[in-house]
Amino acid sequence: MNKLLLFILLVAFCMALFALQADEELAMHQYFDLKHGVNRAAHAGAQAVDKTLLAQGRVDLDKDAARETALLYLRENLRLDEGLVPLPDTFLQGQVSVLALEVIGTEQTFPYRYEQPAYNYAVTLNRPGVVMIIEVRYPRMYNVLKPVYWTVKSSAELVL
Repeated sequence: MNKLLLFILLVAFCMALFALQADEELAMHQYFDLKHGVNRAAHAGAQAVDKTLLAQGRVDLDKDAARETALLYLRENLRLDEGLVPLPDTFLQGQVSVLALEVIGTEQTFPYRYEQPAYNYAVTLNRPGVVMIIEVRYPRMYNVLKPVYWTVKSSAELVL
């Protein structure tokens, strides 16, 4: 009887370890998908060239178009609706918060050091670019892990 009880406890312990491992593995894959989505959004925003200035021979970003493009790509890559809430058939469950969306243009001198100490982020840009920081809650598969909130950061420069 003691061996049976010990076996049942051992099986329960192994199942808890499996649940933790599966949750951590899924969390890492989800984080990398989020990171790639934010990278693509920042890169797309950084390619929004101001065509009026380009016709005059100057290269700079159209700030409004860069913000709109970055948010559009963020919504498309992470499958979010207009309010940045995940669509019903997606993995994410909570609303995505855009903590920072900065468009750095030629009004700055380059190389430009962008710092955001609140989110422990700093980057040096050599050309005009976009910086994007989002926060998202990871919907755990099991309740083995504590609630996880990620701050995903990215930046991209204008590519000529």
